[in-house]
Amino acid sequence: MADSILTVKDLSVYYGVIQALKGISFHVDKGEIVALIGANGAGKTTTLHTLSGLINADKGEIDYKGFDLTKIPGHKIVSFGMAQVPEGRRVFAEMTVLQNLKMGAFTRKDKAEMEGTLQTIYKRFPRLEERKNQLAGTLSGGEQQMLAMGRALMSHPDLILMDEPSMGLSPIFVNEIFSIIEDVNKDGVTVLLVEQNAKKALSIANRAYVLETGSIIKEGDAKELLNDEDIKKAYLGE
Repeated sequence: MADSILTVKDLSVYYGVIQALKGISFHVDKGEIVALIGANGAGKTTTLHTLSGLINADKGEIDYKGFDLTKIPGHKIVSFGMAQVPEGRRVFAEMTVLQNLKMGAFTRKDKAEMEGTLQTIYKRFPRLEERKNQLAGTLSGGEQQMLAMGRALMSHPDLILMDEPSMGLSPIFVNEIFSIIEDVNKDGVTVLLVEQNAKKALSIANRAYVLETGSIIKEGDAKELLNDEDIKKAYLGE
């Protein structure tokens, strides 16, 4: 088996009496892009929020690089090398682009190294450098998505969790965002991608898991799932 960076075992989460995750298990190997696909309300965002400590697990284990994240408070998880690009981007609208990016590096102590990362991010997202002194709230949706990605990358993560990166974007921006995700991955960052655009997600992922009402109903090679008749009918509109 390849080197797993993340192993989730029997993870259950309840919202009051409703069970949002029903004992799911999955793994992400170092260097992979793994997609979690499923309809609205399947439990995709709940999964990411539980991994990043925003929601507490009721049962199960989250092994990340040998640490059980269920025992670690959410605000400390970033310093373990995991970053999240939240659904709806969640940029700090009243702060400049540069201030938003620096917020992503709050766990890092070495200022020179941080400056180096900032320059790398400007190379990847030239628009962010052009607009570094602009308020984040005045950017277009696609630019805000780039900013949310750039901010997460400022923490120098080993694993990045992406929640619906294509949501609400024009087709041109969707293509651009997905090609950036591939580039980030080629640079050595492992990616766990939650995405409603299943076709796009499966086209760049190595493997994928299909979530339905809190359970994983299918898993496999992403390209094979792309050609799976049931998946085509249910998620690809074919």
